[in-house]
Amino acid sequence: MSESFTWTRLRHLEARLVAHDWAWARDNAETIAATWARRCAERSGLFDGRVLLARACRITGDRCEIDLFEVAYSQFLAFRQAGSPDPAVTNAFAAIVPWTADGAALLGIMGSHTANAGQIYFACGTPDRDDIRPGGEVDLAGSAAREFREETGIALAPDAAEAWVLLSGESQRAFLRPVRFAEEADALLARMEAHRRAEAAPELAGFVTVRGRDDLDPTRMPPFVRAYLEGAFAGTYG
Repeated sequence: MSESFTWTRLRHLEARLVAHDWAWARDNAETIAATWARRCAERSGLFDGRVLLARACRITGDRCEIDLFEVAYSQFLAFRQAGSPDPAVTNAFAAIVPWTADGAALLGIMGSHTANAGQIYFACGTPDRDDIRPGGEVDLAGSAAREFREETGIALAPDAAEAWVLLSGESQRAFLRPVRFAEEADALLARMEAHRRAEAAPELAGFVTVRGRDDLDPTRMPPFVRAYLEGAFAGTYG
């Protein structure tokens, strides 16, 4: 696994919304505006909505508690492009990792209209206001399940076991939930592709089947994706 990331097995994940006056965003408002204008000129259809970034993260045994705060997507985009210069802030997100009965992982290819066009990801998204529950809880598990359902058309069974692998590194905290499906790769891929083709404006351009380390793509798979898959195929998590 990439030395840039550390991994932690988790059984309990709790996230909450907190107030935070983000000095970096306030001090770099002009840079943020210029970055956003440039990205919008490069790719139409970008929306400057509200997303959640992370501050404190506390891990005790197999339990994780993490604090998130609300920012504009344009702030997040500029922060990421600048190399995530505030070490106290990380991009925390959750994703389902679909494993098939014959031992393959299925990933999506981001569409040409998205900010990460051509990149190969697990179905995921930066948490946003839709993930905030009464009392300030942030439902990261629900965020992962929703993104997976929206991009693949597959809803998780309500009694599916919930366990996580946290990959921490490069200003990211990726909470990955492996889910084993009864179908083999070709059958599950066909279900996902049928859903994608039926969408009026699909976010994904297609899917990729990964059966081993030889299928990893260093040019299109982000480091956290490669780090997780390298560990999974090496037996690190099992």
